[in-house]
Amino acid sequence: MGSQEPSAAAPRKRSAGLGPWGPQAGASTSGARAAGAQGPAPINDVIVVGAGIVGAACAAACARRGLRVLVLDGAGIGGGATAAGMGHLVVMDDSEAQFSLTRYSQQLWQQLEPELPPDVEYTPSGTIWVAADEEEMAEVRHKHAFYGARGVATEILDAASLARLEPNLRPGLAGGLLVPGDAVIYPPCAARFLLQRAAGAPGIEVRLGARVVAIGQGRVRLADGAEYAAGVVVNAAGAAAVVLSPGLPIRGRKGHLVITDRYPGWVRHQLVELGYLKSAHAHDADSVAFNVQPRATGQVLIGSSRQFHAADGAVDHAMLARMLRRAQEYMPSLAALSALRTWTGFRAATPDSLPLIGLSPDDPTVFLATGHEGLGITTSLGTGQLVADQIVGEQTAIPAQPYFPNRFNRSDGLPDAPHH
Repeated sequence: MGSQEPSAAAPRKRSAGLGPWGPQAGASTSGARAAGAQGPAPINDVIVVGAGIVGAACAAACARRGLRVLVLDGAGIGGGATAAGMGHLVVMDDSEAQFSLTRYSQQLWQQLEPELPPDVEYTPSGTIWVAADEEEMAEVRHKHAFYGARGVATEILDAASLARLEPNLRPGLAGGLLVPGDAVIYPPCAARFLLQRAAGAPGIEVRLGARVVAIGQGRVRLADGAEYAAGVVVNAAGAAAVVLSPGLPIRGRKGHLVITDRYPGWVRHQLVELGYLKSAHAHDADSVAFNVQPRATGQVLIGSSRQFHAADGAVDHAMLARMLRRAQEYMPSLAALSALRTWTGFRAATPDSLPLIGLSPDDPTVFLATGHEGLGITTSLGTGQLVADQIVGEQTAIPAQPYFPNRFNRSDGLPDAPHH
């Protein structure tokens, strides 16, 4: 298993002086050591690899605690899965650990909402989990009880109420569950905002076009041979995290999205079929599920698909057609809307559908913040807080142990104990 995680109450505290090249008090964060150069490289408190929304949240949370932070990304801010995601801020109930992180994160987004600029497009649309039949209505009642017991407001909808709220759904659906506290954002602009907001803190720097090829022992090496040092390196590289930290129980899961022309009011809530949960947790088979989102622009965003064994980012037209057919089963008039663009992305998925947040089992200088699958947008703020709290040795607001990377038995890739 390797080294053990620190406890949530007393994680390991690291500083610039603990870097592998020795203390560098007051060192600038703007330099790097070229490969083969003599002498120590400048030392940062924290280097965050990845400027997607999870990396941005980690960097912002660390900067707020007074740490000197360097963010490195080979492309731009908010790329990768962040640019490919739907931007759904949703509370989930698949397990207590999943609920805890999504609820905590949603509350952080709600607290941040008054500061968000217009381009983040924060829209409190709410979610309706759509039930096709009475069997799924039983799941609606279960979810309603689960959320209610934990302080999340929900409303059970009968068939007539569902049709009134979303008239473009097909007739004959049994009902649904409305979760009014859920929201929608535009993720790339949210990631940019988090980093711009954190830039007001001393000692944060973002370097784009800096492709990281190796991390370990407090060092980060770029493709051009330059090296940086830090007390802590945060691997927030999404599906590519396993390239930098080999052996992680992460697989890339390809998904497709389609966005339409502008049809204001055509859909009013994030709509998700209850069968989505079965699709989301099928760990080998390709799957699709009805998932439609209203955008602040009046456009309609259509998902979702999941493919584990797709090797490239090209649009799979057979999978796309399957996804759209599923959407039209719930909203037949979708077929009349004009689609403007289709794209794909890769989610970083773990075997137990929980992210890896915390100290690497293999390297005491590396913290992991990856494996969020389809919930990275929602859980980014909570992840950033958990990472920063552990780095500086503060008590975490929620139990951090369920997300510790050392929960997996590295020989078989399965969690040591269930977290449901």
